[in-house]
Amino acid sequence: MNEEIYKRPESVLVVIYTLQGEVLMLRRTQPRWFWQSVTGSLGWGESPRRAAVRELLEETGLQVQGNLIDAHRGRCFPIVKPWRTRYAPNVRINREHWFYLPLATHRSIHLNPQEHTEFRWFPLQQAVRRASSWTNRDAILSLY
Repeated sequence: MNEEIYKRPESVLVVIYTLQGEVLMLRRTQPRWFWQSVTGSLGWGESPRRAAVRELLEETGLQVQGNLIDAHRGRCFPIVKPWRTRYAPNVRINREHWFYLPLATHRSIHLNPQEHTEFRWFPLQQAVRRASSWTNRDAILSLY
């Protein structure tokens, strides 16, 4: 497999939440209705933790100070047809690794405008309803 051509079928999902029970959700630029936690693909040779730290910085501007929690769980899900061309021809499943970032209170968020148009802090149940992917809903629900 040529690593320069195809994406690695592994990703991270990082749920950022406050100790008061609010979850940070980001709205994607495309599709505009899609709300999610921080997500991103692992680079070839990159560990899930390293990818989570990188994606946090790229998508929110947050730098992790050691309080990133590896849930040691996640989900496998089918790659939707429009995105399969990014992966090797025989790849149909992505493996997602879950992480959590607890914060004492809201922090300043700096979105990457190429990926997200807005962010909001939602109470847990509203965040679950807002999450566009079932794996993101599961990850949020697994907090409690």
